[in-house]
Amino acid sequence: MSVIAKNPIMPGFYPDPSMCAVGEDYYLVNSTFAYFPGLSIMHSKDLAHWEQIGNVLDRPSQLPLPQAGHSQGLFAPTIRYYDGVFYVICTNVTRGGNFIVTATNPAGPWSEPYCIEGADGIDPSLFFDEDGKCYYCGTHPNPDGCKYDGDWYIWVQELDVKTMKLVGEKKNVWNGSQRGVIWPEGPHIYHIGEYYYIMHAEGGTGPDHCEAVCRSKNIWGPYENYKKNPVITHRHLGFDYPIKYVGHADLVETPNHEWYMVMLAVRPLEGFTTMGRETFLAKVTWEEGWPVVNPGVGMLTDEVEIDLPEWKPETLMPPTDITYDFAKMGKLGYEFMTLRNAEADMVLVDAEGLQLKLGTETLKEKASPSYVCIRQTAHNFTAKTTFVTDGLADGQKAGIALVQSNDYHVRCEADQNTVNVILCKKGEDVVIGSSTVKGKALELAIVVEGLKATVLADGAQVAQADVRDLSTEVAGGFVGCTVGMYAVADKENTGYATFKTLSYKVD
Repeated sequence: MSVIAKNPIMPGFYPDPSMCAVGEDYYLVNSTFAYFPGLSIMHSKDLAHWEQIGNVLDRPSQLPLPQAGHSQGLFAPTIRYYDGVFYVICTNVTRGGNFIVTATNPAGPWSEPYCIEGADGIDPSLFFDEDGKCYYCGTHPNPDGCKYDGDWYIWVQELDVKTMKLVGEKKNVWNGSQRGVIWPEGPHIYHIGEYYYIMHAEGGTGPDHCEAVCRSKNIWGPYENYKKNPVITHRHLGFDYPIKYVGHADLVETPNHEWYMVMLAVRPLEGFTTMGRETFLAKVTWEEGWPVVNPGVGMLTDEVEIDLPEWKPETLMPPTDITYDFAKMGKLGYEFMTLRNAEADMVLVDAEGLQLKLGTETLKEKASPSYVCIRQTAHNFTAKTTFVTDGLADGQKAGIALVQSNDYHVRCEADQNTVNVILCKKGEDVVIGSSTVKGKALELAIVVEGLKATVLADGAQVAQADVRDLSTEVAGGFVGCTVGMYAVADKENTGYATFKTLSYKVD
């Protein structure tokens, strides 16, 4: 009995995947950068179908994000399990550096962060050896001085998990598989057979991204380079290949002793990437003690056959056709996010619906605007929200937004009288369409068809926007687009905008 996984297994803004296996269960975490809560955690029993069981960092005390840019905050988590405890290690590049949180239940609660003193650099990983020793593996600039941008090393040091302190010698063990390589990053250590393997990305996270591997019979090295590196990349397939930027991988073994790899990649349209980095799956076999990814193919495939029984969770993530009726929910699902550290009273869910505080902070600031969102997961989708305009005072607006960053987004804002569609590009607002509010409630929709977004108010077109402006290639950064509800006021007050529903449908 087998199941077919369709790539990407986590479509949309799910970058930097890391996965661990515990018996017949698999757990996946992804970077979330400046969004809160941080580090979505997924669960599966077949590697093809996933449910979200929580977020690793769901308390403001765990995740300080003051003034974090959209592509700052949380970088590249790693999840591991040892002796009844789950460990997630990550970098908060905005504040706190490298840290570890722990839990006995992957759904949480997770501990407060243990900051790792002396752990410079980014992209940390943990490795538990058979003797119970734990090792920290990370990346940092060449200790002899960087000869060029991206001249970094992978380093290893023992970690005492009782004190969460690094102990013993810190050793630089690898700096990449090729001469002059840039950004060896996302390293993971595995002990398979008689060898220790370090698998890591290199080449930068853009078109030259790839995954490479080295091995040694001693964790401290010296490490032997695999002559057939990289083990997976799409950089040789040309600018127009539909899947690019492949790398930043992690390995897992099933109870059937089969191996699979998760990694990130992007799916641009006409050279523009609006969904950011997504999570893909590949099968791995071993030949002469080295991993072979998708043997006979050598690149990512649309489908992956997995020798596991099919499993379907009650709530499949990410959803492809869902309507949220907020008055019936009681609380928001794990998939909803805000930006940075929102105040506790910014979002309330009650019998009237979702109440979104009319704050003064806007989407253009590195702050915590009243914005509640989910991820864009397809090139073609429709997102709709219904909300009450009756009760909005002068200077108060609410609506829907499609957001890549502070400087690049589309907002559809309504007050009691007028709907305005605003394209923010390079931080500058341009009103690209307007219409009149005709009732006490309003339905706003954003219909994305590839690189075009059509904004509707009560079913009538108000404006169209070119979403190339919301792509990685134009806006930069590491994130994909999100879509959600937005409220703002021009002066401080205690009012709320009431949203009744949000629907999201992949077309």
